[in-house]
Amino acid sequence: QVQLVESGGGLVQAGGSLRLSCAASGRTFYSYRMGWFRQAPGKEREFVAGISTSGSITNYADSVKARFTISRDNAKNTVYLEMNSLKPEDTAVYYCCAASRAMPVSRGDADYWGQGTQVTVSS
Repeated sequence: QVQLVESGGGLVQAGGSLRLSCAASGRTFYSYRMGWFRQAPGKEREFVAGISTSGSITNYADSVKARFTISRDNAKNTVYLEMNSLKPEDTAVYYCCAASRAMPVSRGDADYWGQGTQVTVSS
């Protein structure tokens, strides 16, 4: 069993930046592909970014390319999402996930989910 805890969400003005963190329990963090998804009220949970076990491969949704950066520090059991040039459309609850067998591109790829952290971008 893996526990994931997100932090770093909050309210920011359009054009600003936020850095989300996801802390994982356990000693096998390095064996999981990690990802970020987000969900706005009334919408489906959608893919944002994913990263391979070593961090050598990253993947982003078209809507956040060139603005968001996913990274990980296996020594700290933590994955990050650096969000720049934020837009009101980025407002959502952001969820961290861990996948044991494949890059988490779809919700079904994830084995574990965090509780989520709210990101609100004002215009």
